Amino acid sequence: MAATRRPLALAAAVATAATLGAALALPALAADRSAASTAAAPVIDLKDGTLDWGFKESFRRYVGGAGKITVTDGATQAANNGVFTFVNGKGTYDTGTHGTATAFEGGVNFSAHGGVLDITLSDVKVTTSGKGGAITADVVSPQGTTDDVAVAELDLSAVKPGRGAGGAMVFKDIPAKLTKAGSAAFNGQYKEGEALDPATLTVTAAPAPTEKPTEKPTEPTEPSEKPTEKPTEKPTEKPTEPTGKPTATPSKPTTAPSPTATATGTGEPAATSGALVDGALDWGVKESFRSYVTGPIAHGRAETTGGANATAGGYRFTGATGTFDAAGQTLKATFGGKVRFLGHEENGAHTLDLSLSRLTVRVAGGKGTLFADVSAKNRTTKKVSTYTALPLADLKLPAGKLAARNGVVTLSGVPATLTAEGDTKAFGGMYEAGDQLDPLTVSVSLDENATLPSGSTTGGSGTTGGSASGGGSGSAGGAGTVGGAGSVGGAGTVGGSGALASTGADVPTGPLLAASGLVVAAGAGAVVVARRRRTA
Repeated sequence: MAATRRPLALAAAVATAATLGAALALPALAADRSAASTAAAPVIDLKDGTLDWGFKESFRRYVGGAGKITVTDGATQAANNGVFTFVNGKGTYDTGTHGTATAFEGGVNFSAHGGVLDITLSDVKVTTSGKGGAITADVVSPQGTTDDVAVAELDLSAVKPGRGAGGAMVFKDIPAKLTKAGSAAFNGQYKEGEALDPATLTVTAAPAPTEKPTEKPTEPTEPSEKPTEKPTEKPTEKPTEPTGKPTATPSKPTTAPSPTATATGTGEPAATSGALVDGALDWGVKESFRSYVTGPIAHGRAETTGGANATAGGYRFTGATGTFDAAGQTLKATFGGKVRFLGHEENGAHTLDLSLSRLTVRVAGGKGTLFADVSAKNRTTKKVSTYTALPLADLKLPAGKLAARNGVVTLSGVPATLTAEGDTKAFGGMYEAGDQLDPLTVSVSLDENATLPSGSTTGGSGTTGGSASGGGSGSAGGAGTVGGAGSVGGAGTVGGSGALASTGADVPTGPLLAASGLVVAAGAGAVVVARRRRTA
């Protein structure tokens, strides 16, 4: 009888693995089934599961350069500050709804800046339902503990299962993005819909319970003989209950699409060519960076001097000089004024200290570049480095030819992306080349009687945002916070001891990445959650 049961059990295991793989990779078929048949569908136990997920690479790199990452309770981290592996996953697969629920052992703690950044993820779970899913975790920060936070939303629509060791099903590189609950848990420093690291889920179907023999044991021929085998006993354990609920319909990202550049007078003959007599550049650098600098972690401010002014969307630099050649389609416009970002005051000095001045827009050969004189402090060495005419951003020019209309050449809403030199020298490697910066608008005049487009500012040169010591309004320049709470950049590389770090770039956004400055684009932050309280 044992020989008969073994083939049956093996066949059942093979069938289960095939069913599990197909079910997780396809939409829920149960929608077409009746409630009665769905309720009767069997539930398969899952065992030995693993979840390989790094949350966000840029955040790991940032924390690795400013603090430490500690894995606990069986979790491991790959070499070179790699992803985390949560282990011993146990759960269930419902053959009726094709939903799974798996809970893993292990946790990870991110700590930096003397405890200002201190967040732990534990009790990690993965649930799937049809083409969607979620990663949940208990989140612990200085503000308290929140259980079962749906940190990431998973998209299984294009993921095909593979076969792993021991018949395990492997779902590799599942796209993940931040949920609304995850954003709220981390103080909104990343926006809902922000891309996170992809996740790899490995699950194995537990062996089906051994079936009872279909025939009764042969009766003994002699009264003294006993059956040679005893019927296999029923399993003593009940199937593990699902540990989480499938995530609801995916949330829509809140990030707005990139603005489209337009050129006033495009396609029209130039009225004039020659030296510029005036002009203005409107640019916000990066919304999330402005928000971080003036937020509750950096407790900083932005100072504008030399003719620069704060505006509702950033800063206006004026007094343009340079030339425009309509025939050759070249433009060189240099603007006066400086903006200086200060944050993380320690013993009277600011760890975050970044200045941008003498901003210059150059257009030639159909390409555009934004240059700037840069002064940036290294967060590790505290050394200040200066660069002249550093290529800071690549500009995506509008189609058509540049031309002057009524003596004015205007480029409006031009998309800007960070250059490699801008990343390493200005922002200390906290972003990646190609990361999106704020769009810019340029208006230059070639006629003294021409009228430039007006720009709304908050006043003359002055300070915006709160001071590091808890300040409120700025001098001469109107009070207020510059920029709203933006996403902390894309999946850039965070960390390193570059100039940005010096600028306080330790943390990408407000409370999110905790304390050092320019982290701006680090993308780094989604997790930081430690919000520093101001003293009275």
